[in-house]
Amino acid sequence: MRRVTLFVNGTTANGKVVAVYGSLDDLLSVASSKLGIRASSVYNGNGGLIDDISLIRDDDVLFISEGESFEDPQEDLSGPERRQTHTDWLTLNVGGRCFTTTRSTLVSKEPESMLAHMFREKDVWGNKQDAQGAYLIDRSPDYFEPILNYLRHGQLIINEGINPLGVLEEARFFGIEQLAEQLETLIKSSQPPDDHSPLTRKEFIRFLLATTTKSELRCQAANLQGVKMLCTNAEGASLRGCNFEDPAGIKANLEGANLKGVDMEGSQMTGINLRVATLKNAKLKNCNLRGATLAGTDLENCDLSGCDLQEANLRGSNVKGAIFEEMLTPLHMSQSVR
Repeated sequence: MRRVTLFVNGTTANGKVVAVYGSLDDLLSVASSKLGIRASSVYNGNGGLIDDISLIRDDDVLFISEGESFEDPQEDLSGPERRQTHTDWLTLNVGGRCFTTTRSTLVSKEPESMLAHMFREKDVWGNKQDAQGAYLIDRSPDYFEPILNYLRHGQLIINEGINPLGVLEEARFFGIEQLAEQLETLIKSSQPPDDHSPLTRKEFIRFLLATTTKSELRCQAANLQGVKMLCTNAEGASLRGCNFEDPAGIKANLEGANLKGVDMEGSQMTGINLRVATLKNAKLKNCNLRGATLAGTDLENCDLSGCDLQEANLRGSNVKGAIFEEMLTPLHMSQSVR
């Protein structure tokens, strides 16, 4: 599918981005509806009359008339205004790195995105410019580059070493919804196969019930993204190096679980919910517990040395005899622990 930008003959204001399909008559019908005129002729930016829809390319800027001859919209412009047409070249300074592209690239493919609104018309957003005239955008240039290339040719291409999660955040920030959907699909497909997919509480309970002695339960280095284990009994289990983090933002929930004596050393548990869980004598050395909920949790004699507990909530938890040596970040608590 091709997208083009339509203007009323002789103007570069109030353009409309439309999809090209069917015949030239179909395009004229759409133009009449979008522009509020009786469209009868289509011209390209050089004044050439288009009589075959196959001559129209993706991202073309077209001028629609009601039968009159082509009128050059730039004849009434001078100075800076003459340079602000829809097909002009722009330079963006993104996080200190410059990108050169056309206005049409920024507004045509995703017409409802933030970038389209920023650059569809001159100074609508009061965009700031540096000394060389480049528009300043305070975002990551590494993550912006795949987005700009997507707007250019419609393909998602991410160079090696670039985290797709970062590109996804930028796509969401700029409101490029179709690209965000592609990135979410890419990230999900890059996760380990089904035998390592996140466990539901029901699946994990079945596994626990099949294990006669909980201390025999071993899921070392398992992928437990977003697992739900409310009130589960996993006493004495070995969960060393497990990953409880979900890129989609779903938090693992082990509220009220019996994890007495469990070995979870080196596990990734950002944002995990361990509220009122029992972790007495548990080994949590070098775990990532940033933003974790540990309110009311029994951490007696628990080894938390080397843990990242930044922004963790330990309000009302029992830390009697707990080891906090070599913590990576300061412990912040809104209230005292027991």
